[in-house]
Amino acid sequence: MINQCEIIDQPAQPTLSIRTRVTVQDLPQLLGKGYGAIIQYLEELGVYPAGHPFVIYYNLDMQNLDVELGFPVPQPLPGKGEVHAARMEAGKVATCLYTGPYEDCGPAYDELAQYVKDQGYEGTGEAIEYYLNDPSQPPYEEPQTRIVLRLKSN
Repeated sequence: MINQCEIIDQPAQPTLSIRTRVTVQDLPQLLGKGYGAIIQYLEELGVYPAGHPFVIYYNLDMQNLDVELGFPVPQPLPGKGEVHAARMEAGKVATCLYTGPYEDCGPAYDELAQYVKDQGYEGTGEAIEYYLNDPSQPPYEEPQTRIVLRLKSN
């Protein structure tokens, strides 16, 4: 299920993240390990995430995905080891909320891409997914994913 698409101005946001390459088959294990490493580092710093975990997809090569996974943080923080200080740049984005299995979100991307085109914008090719809940934890809801497409400046 897809909720309304919209175009918004996204503010800049400091993050802590890990950028790597992975096959789509190995992505779930990478996310679990990577998010765990970032949370452990945040606990060492005594800082809480400032939002939901995300993945930025820089390409769609399913055998060699270029991804950046991480968390927004309340202020710029130093990196440590594989965890890097990063920043999401401000700019226009198109977004929608998808509810359902992760592996079935393709039509949500198609709908959002069509919306972008209909509004006269062009995407940069980068997509971001924010994971709003953990379907393995009570109350066992369907996964909710905020899908974001970065837009080129007009």
